Amino acid sequence: MTGVSAITPIGGDLETSWANLLDGKSGIAPITRFDSGEYATKIAGEVKGFHAEDFMTRKQAQRMDRFNQYAVAGALMLLEQAGYEITKEMEEEVGIVLGCGLGGLETIEEFHTRLMNKGPGRISPFYIPKLISNIAAGQIAIFTRAKGPNMVTTSACASGVHSIGYAFSDLKLNRVRAMICGGVESTITPMAVSGFNAMKALSTRNDEPERASRPFDRDRDGFLISEGGGMLLLETLDQALERGATIYGEVCGFGASADAHHMTAPDESGQGMATAMRAALKEAEVSPADVDHINAHGTSTPMNDMAETRAIKNVFGDHAYSMSVTANKSMIGHMLGAAGGVESVFSVKTLYEGKVPGTINLEHSDPECDLDYVAQGTREQQCEYALCNSFGFGGTNACILFKRYQG
Repeated sequence: MTGVSAITPIGGDLETSWANLLDGKSGIAPITRFDSGEYATKIAGEVKGFHAEDFMTRKQAQRMDRFNQYAVAGALMLLEQAGYEITKEMEEEVGIVLGCGLGGLETIEEFHTRLMNKGPGRISPFYIPKLISNIAAGQIAIFTRAKGPNMVTTSACASGVHSIGYAFSDLKLNRVRAMICGGVESTITPMAVSGFNAMKALSTRNDEPERASRPFDRDRDGFLISEGGGMLLLETLDQALERGATIYGEVCGFGASADAHHMTAPDESGQGMATAMRAALKEAEVSPADVDHINAHGTSTPMNDMAETRAIKNVFGDHAYSMSVTANKSMIGHMLGAAGGVESVFSVKTLYEGKVPGTINLEHSDPECDLDYVAQGTREQQCEYALCNSFGFGGTNACILFKRYQG
């Protein structure tokens, strides 16, 4: 991994987001995108201060849904940070695979209203291109001239980690020389909030926005929708060394599985989650005892946090109590398809800097959740291996194992 970028509710770039994560700052606040007065949940994790025209022309921005803008901006920041230029000679060997769960829901709602009020003649020819999920990868290719494999993985909240896993596989098979991967999402909309409210999935702690997302806490009552993106640049070690790149870490194992249990609820035993974790360890040929840190999916929903804790114990046994387990969603909320991308970026930063961000709002531990969730703030810890977990509706599970690079 020679490049990392992030756009989150706690920062418009990686360094700001990382600094605020280490400081324990929450990005959850009252919704400003629409009037949330009649909604059960009135808070979310909106990205603040983002200006698409810092990265593209006004006309280009107008032809993109917000999630596409985050994708292009994140990729441009990524390549700049990595010092990576996609030349004409190599453009067919650089690919893009991103995760995105819902695509242009904001565009769908906007144009549905226009259709109902003004009729079909007022629908823009850019309507479909703005909303389809795969356009995020397509737009990045247009801006960067990366002509290798190009796709978007759509596997709900596991999308971002799936994308990194598939990018890793393409590199291992020598299909490409570099891959842009991660996740993007922007669905803080009336339909999304009302839909998740109907499922009783969102927190309704509206009077305390910054304390509403509380993974593993006894009093957790749901997640908070948030938005943004997180991306990694993966390339072969030989190429990275040849060009003198800064190496932030290595991808060494990927695992995926299905619960085959329920449309939205995880298997309470955590068996499917455990299968994915074991698969990542197996591909890396790493013992459970060698893993120091887990960046948990940690949604702040009662069932997920309990099932994930059980899964970790299943895989790691007594060693589970020796690992640091953190939940970034306590500060950044749940970015859905972008979650695994952003949390992978933060996992890489943990390995590179030797700092584990804490889990905020963990005030009363759930007896079923009894691991070391780093509840006392950022911890100085040199980790050799970090596992990042992502689990999604439909029972889809994805886990990626990162290793500290030691030269």
